[in-house]
Amino acid sequence: MSQVFHDIEKKIISSLRENPKQSPESLEGSTGLSPDQIRRGIEWLKLKDLAIVNESKASLIRLGGNGLESIEKGLPERRLLDSLKDGPRRLSDLQRQLGSAFGPAMGLARRNSWVRTESDTVSLSNEPAEIPAERIIRQIGRQKIPKEMVSPSELAILLRRPDFVIEETVKTKVISLSDSAGSLEISDSSGAIDVEAGVPRVFVARTHPLKDTIDEVREIFVTLGFSEIIGGMTQPSFWNFDALFTPQDHPARELQDTFYLDGILAKKIAMPEQIRRVSDSHRRNWRYRWDINEARRMVLRTHTTCVTIRHLAETRPDEARVFSLGRVFRNEKVSYKHLVEFNQIEGVVVGKGVTLRDLMGIQREFYKRIGIARIKFWPTFFPYTEPSLQTMVYNERLGSWVELFGMGIFRPEVTRSLGITKPVLAWGGGIERIAMLKYGLDDVREFYNNNLSWLRGVHQDAGS
Repeated sequence: MSQVFHDIEKKIISSLRENPKQSPESLEGSTGLSPDQIRRGIEWLKLKDLAIVNESKASLIRLGGNGLESIEKGLPERRLLDSLKDGPRRLSDLQRQLGSAFGPAMGLARRNSWVRTESDTVSLSNEPAEIPAERIIRQIGRQKIPKEMVSPSELAILLRRPDFVIEETVKTKVISLSDSAGSLEISDSSGAIDVEAGVPRVFVARTHPLKDTIDEVREIFVTLGFSEIIGGMTQPSFWNFDALFTPQDHPARELQDTFYLDGILAKKIAMPEQIRRVSDSHRRNWRYRWDINEARRMVLRTHTTCVTIRHLAETRPDEARVFSLGRVFRNEKVSYKHLVEFNQIEGVVVGKGVTLRDLMGIQREFYKRIGIARIKFWPTFFPYTEPSLQTMVYNERLGSWVELFGMGIFRPEVTRSLGITKPVLAWGGGIERIAMLKYGLDDVREFYNNNLSWLRGVHQDAGS
C-alpha cells in the first residue's frame, strides 16, 4: 500500500535510495533542501521508523595560539637554546629577548639539564637534537588531525601547556533508510487522503529532565527539614574566596579559572569587623599582605557556598539547616564532564553537638531518597573544610565508583573570623552529575543539546 509523504520526505528518501548512507550535509547537496528542512525531514522519517541515524564521536586536535606561534618562531625552550649557541648570556638579556616565554622555557631547560646557570649567567649544557613537543607541532601543523595519530604521552605533556594544543570532540551523523523503507511505495498524489493513516503524534509540553532533577533535589532537602536561601549570581571576591579562607594568590582566583566582571568593584562587601577579622586571619595564617581591593572584585560565583557562608555571617544562628541551589560559573575547558556553567546544591547544618557522622547520615538519606543505594566516603582535601570527605557512588552501568559530592566541617579559620561559634557541617556538588546517573548519560553536554528525540524518549520511558 502506498503512503502520502511530504515533499521533504520524498526528496530525502529518493536521495538515500541512490546513495544509502549520507551525512546531513551530504543530503543538503543532493536534495537542495536547507539544513532546517533536512533536520525536520529526518525527524519525521525517524518517527515513522523509516530512517536510521547513527551518531559517532571523534577527538580532533589542533594548535592553539601559542602552538601556531611555535611553527613560526619555534618552541620557547628551542628559542632559548638557540640564543645560547654563540655563548653564555645574562639572565636579564634573555628575559628581555624572550619576554613572557622566558619563565616556562627556562624551567624546562633546567629540568632537562639543557642549560646551567652560574650567578646571573646562563650557558648551554646539553642541547637535545629534538624536543618531543616539536614532533607534534610539526605533525599537526595548521590542520586538525585525529587525536590517536599522535603519541599519547607526548600529547599529554603539551596539553598541560596553555594554548599550545586544543582538543575538540566532533560529532558525525550517518543517515540511512530502515528495512521497512526499502520496498515502500511513495504516492505522487499530493491531494490524496489516506483514511487509514494514523493520526499525528502529539507531544505535550514537558519540563526538562534536568529541571525535574533540580526540583527533586530541592524537594528532598525541604522534606528533610532544610530551608532554601537565595543569593546573587555575582558576588564580591570577599564572599566567594576570602571569607572561605582562600588566599588571594591561590590559582583558583586566576582568570583561567574564574570569570571576573571587568572593571567592577563592590562598594560595600561586609561589615567592618568582618573585614578586619578575615584580613587578620589571612595575614596571620597565610603570611602575606591582604589587599581589600582584591576582595572587592566582582565575580560570577564559582560555587553556592558564598551564599550560605554570607547568610551564616549575617544571622549567626545557634542552630540552622539551610541550603542554596543555583547556577555557578567556572572558566573551564568544556568536555564530557565539565561545563563553564552548571547547577550546584550546597548546604550547611549548624549546631552545638553536630559531628561528621551526622553529615554522613544526612548524605546517606539524601542518596537513598534519590535512588542511589551504594555509596561510600573517602578522606580528601578541600580548602575550607577539615576534616573533609568525598562521596563515591557506584555506577551500575559503568561498573565503577564515581565521585559526587564533597563534604566536611568548616575550618575554624572560616567560622571564627565571621563570628560563628558553633560547628558547621557543609557539603556541595553538581546536580548535572546526579542527573547523568539518573538518565544513564556519559556526556553532560547532552542536557543542553535540545535533542527532541531523546527528550521525548525520556518522558516515554518514565511512563508520562
